[in-house]
Amino acid sequence: MPKTVAWYPVRVTYGRVLLIKKELESLKIKCFVPMLRKTKLVKDKPVTKLVPAISNYIFIYTNRTTLYNLKKEFDNFIPIRFLLHPVTKLPLIIPNDQMTHFIAVSGTLDEQLVYLNATELNFKKGDLVKILDGPFKGVVGHFVRIKGDRRVVVSIEGIMAVATTFIHPSLITPVN
Repeated sequence: MPKTVAWYPVRVTYGRVLLIKKELESLKIKCFVPMLRKTKLVKDKPVTKLVPAISNYIFIYTNRTTLYNLKKEFDNFIPIRFLLHPVTKLPLIIPNDQMTHFIAVSGTLDEQLVYLNATELNFKKGDLVKILDGPFKGVVGHFVRIKGDRRVVVSIEGIMAVATTFIHPSLITPVN
């Protein structure tokens, strides 16, 4: 299985996610960091810039052998840690369809997206749905109410989730 390419969540300490992303891109290794726009006052003027939406996480699309080699290479200047599967103790693999839906939602940079950690979710209330139209067309997630709005939550099990902006019920259909 080491030759199989998959999505791996990786933890990077001390806010150096973008540095790792730049290194991976220079090596032509596909990766994803969910970003959002943050505005803060600098010398009484608002300055907006893109920052990682989830502190210290990057998702790397590679095979396990390359992943281990990256760890050895990066540990000299930026230590990275794998999230491990609780049973096998091997690096956790995110299913491709989960990651595709997560990227489809979090890659939009929409300011109304809500990021949640794994402990903030309770899917027993929500039904599994598919979005039929709009910017999130084709995304599958759980239909829930967050902050008074109906949204579709796309999760990476045990790690995090992202909630879309308001989704009108006419734009979704149940998934069996």
